[in-house]
Amino acid sequence: MPKASDVKKNTAVEFNNSVYIIRDIERSVPQGRAGGSIYRMRMYDVVSGAKTDETFKDSDTLTLADLIRRNAMFSYLDGDEYVFMDNEDYTPYNLNKESIADEVLFIDENTQGIQVVLVDGSPVAIELPSSVDLVVTETDPSIKGGSATARTKPAILSTGLTIQVPEHISTGDKIKVNTAEQKFMGRADK
Repeated sequence: MPKASDVKKNTAVEFNNSVYIIRDIERSVPQGRAGGSIYRMRMYDVVSGAKTDETFKDSDTLTLADLIRRNAMFSYLDGDEYVFMDNEDYTPYNLNKESIADEVLFIDENTQGIQVVLVDGSPVAIELPSSVDLVVTETDPSIKGGSATARTKPAILSTGLTIQVPEHISTGDKIKVNTAEQKFMGRADK
């Protein structure tokens, strides 16, 4: 059983006789406390989708829930649900757009390395690879002689995500994006 300080985002925990998936963790160190951090966790019930915010001390222990991760790929959009297809047995997994709003900005029909997180056989979240390749759909024209270490400019990617890219990147270029930091990593292999 890990301590609250060791728990990461998208971890499933058992809490109050339910299974919750942790979507956001905020750490704070109150003044006047002898070295103890406080962790505020925004958690969603995997069955009902109900949101709850809980606060834990860094020494509190949490019980991990049984998680299964399945390799999958984005298949299609069905109303407000994204449908992912299991890479091995082709099982479809439907996830509500709201529950994966942050991850959707990195997913297009070519995204590889997606994992669907299952709790008790139900899909509750997706995990992205550390980087994805996306196409720049709109940015200012590239500047002739602009170097790779020069200033940056905003670029809108094929998924709607806007990030800063070096001046030499132009519309239509395929780039590698870090999914954790939402940052430009370099040009993608053609």
